[in-house]
Parts: sequence; structure tokens; C-alpha cells
Amino acid sequence: MQEFSALIGDIYDTVLDGSLWPDVLEKAGRFAGGPGAALWSKDAVSETGDAAHFCGFDPGYVQAFFDEYIKLDPSSAHYFLAGVGEPVAHTSHIPHSEFLETRFYREWSRPQGFVDCVQVTLDKSPTSLAMFGVSRHRRDGVADDETSRRMRLLAPHLRRAVLVGKAIDFKSVEVATFAETFDGLRAAMFLVDAEGRIMHANVAGRALLADSGVLRAAGGQLVSGVRRIDERLRDIFLAAAAGDVAIGAQGVALPLVARDGERHVAHVLPLTSGLRAGASHAAAAAVFVRKAALDGPAPLETMAKAYKLTPTELRVLLAIVEVGGAADVADALGVAASTVKTHLGRVFEKTGAARQADLVKLVAGFSSPLVH
Repeated sequence: MQEFSALIGDIYDTVLDGSLWPDVLEKAGRFAGGPGAALWSKDAVSETGDAAHFCGFDPGYVQAFFDEYIKLDPSSAHYFLAGVGEPVAHTSHIPHSEFLETRFYREWSRPQGFVDCVQVTLDKSPTSLAMFGVSRHRRDGVADDETSRRMRLLAPHLRRAVLVGKAIDFKSVEVATFAETFDGLRAAMFLVDAEGRIMHANVAGRALLADSGVLRAAGGQLVSGVRRIDERLRDIFLAAAAGDVAIGAQGVALPLVARDGERHVAHVLPLTSGLRAGASHAAAAAVFVRKAALDGPAPLETMAKAYKLTPTELRVLLAIVEVGGAADVADALGVAASTVKTHLGRVFEKTGAARQADLVKLVAGFSSPLVH
């Protein structure tokens, strides 16, 4: 666990210095059992994506993935159906022998020596995913239960570092320089020191304090007015000041209830020693507060539930939309054309579509947030 604790500290240090990501990804990939690792995003509507950071991959293959092979990824549908923090490996839902027959494997994975890949969703919206993936080399073998366990351990820390890193540029050491970026956030945000004193609050944060229904400032300190919550906040802030990288494992998300009964969640991210060492301030933690509401489901997830499509049927449906006819889909997925036709027949039956063109319109309809 000492190795894991050190890795978590490194992950949180990326919030302070984004240039550390390649080295951190190498360590995270090694921890999960693979030489290739990446932080990347995927759009549900356009089937496009982008790699924020990666290691262990030839840049040419990374470009090829986003130019072409992202649409042939046999696990694409499963990424959208899986919950945040839940690992998805190719071989967890596709027989390995079948995966080896896909174009994705033949043309993209095999030339690099990869035999499996496990992905975990870090953030999910109705139209996109942010993911962390580790590719397993043939010498590592396919992903197993231990791989999934380790991915689950890494996921919450990577999630917090990525989400906060998107919003905050910590290259500057003065809190005042953060103000414009912070004020653009929808979530209420506070920087606090080890004693819980508010060093900075964005516009949404100041509005939350003014309402005082969820959190308020008492003597300059951020408090909820609920004893057990305030005690927990104090413990977290003190631990953050000591550089305690285990805070995440102890539970950074705290439920809050407003006076009107509306539920919120406070996410506390410890700011590791890298920030405090060179800073003229002593921010120990960043606190983000949002209403406790479920995000709308991804379009593909909604469609699968609406028509009771199995993951395999959804996979064939997406391939028909992206690749073309049954013969081309069979080649892309590495299965017999008769198998594709069988699944396609079930899709037609469940959706009521009569032609492939109808399926394209169906997917487009679910993908557009403007279509009701």
C-alpha cells in the first residue's frame, strides 16, 4: 500500500503541474498491469474523441485511433452503459477469441502488442465521457479481477484530479489570479486553509454563503451549522494541510442538507504540498458544492433502456450506423455475417425500424439533446 499511497500523491500533484501527467500515467498503468495508459474523452454524438495525456503508445497509433479506430472499438457501447468508476475490459464482455478477430485488434491492437484494454469512466455527461484506460501487453495477459480492483482504487483519485485540473491553473501562486477562472464555474467553489478559513470563494460560492441555507461563513470559517459535518470538515482540512494523501480513501464527498430539505454534496480535494511549498498563501483544500442531482443518462444508455437492447445488440446497431452494411460490420467486429443479421433482426424487432436508414435516424434522434 505504500506504493499506492505514493502514486495517489503523484496523481494529486498533477493538479498543480499538468506536465507530470505522462510520468503519473506510466506509474498508474504499471500499477494496473499494462504499459499503455491514457486520459481521453469520447463524444457520444460524433463518435470522436481526444487524448489529453498518454504514455506507452506510438503517437501515430494514437492519431489513428481517433481518426478511424474509435468507431471500431468493440467496447464503445459498454463504456456508455457502465457507471462512473466501473472498469470495462474488452475481454469482460467479448470472448477473447472473438476479440482477436475484430479489425480493431488486427489493425490497431496487435501491431502494438496489446491483447486487452480496460477503461474506467471518470466523468459522464449526456453526450460525452472522460476516461482512463490501460492497455495490456501480450506478456501481461488479459485483464482479470485484480486489474479491475486496481482500476477501481485509482478511479476516484484520477477523477478528482482531472475535474479540478480542468478548472484551475495552479501554475500561478496567487489566489487572486484564479478568480476569473473560478467565477466561470457553475459549482460553488472555496479555497480554505487548514483551519477552514475561506481564502477565496467564486461567484457561485458567495451566492451560496449569502443564502446560508447549506453553508455559511462563521468568523471567516466555512461551516454547515451541523456539528457532525463541521467536525468532519475540520478533520479533512487538517489532514489536507499535513499532506495526507489518504483523504480520498477516507471519503471526500460529504452530503449536505439545506434548510428547505434540498440535498447537496460537498467534494473536498486536498491541495498537496506542491502548491503550498512555493505559494504565498496556505490553501489546504478546494471545496466544490453542487446540488445532489443525477446527471441525465447518456443518449445511448437511454436508447438501450428504451428498447431493451442488450449490449451486443447496441454494439451491432452502432456498427451499422458507423460502418455500413452487415457484411462490413461482420468484418469490423470479427464475427459471421449471419451473426450480425441475427442481432440486427432483433434490433429491428425491438425498435420497430424497417430499414437501416431508420436506425440511423433513431440513433441521431437519441443523440440530439434538442429532439424530444
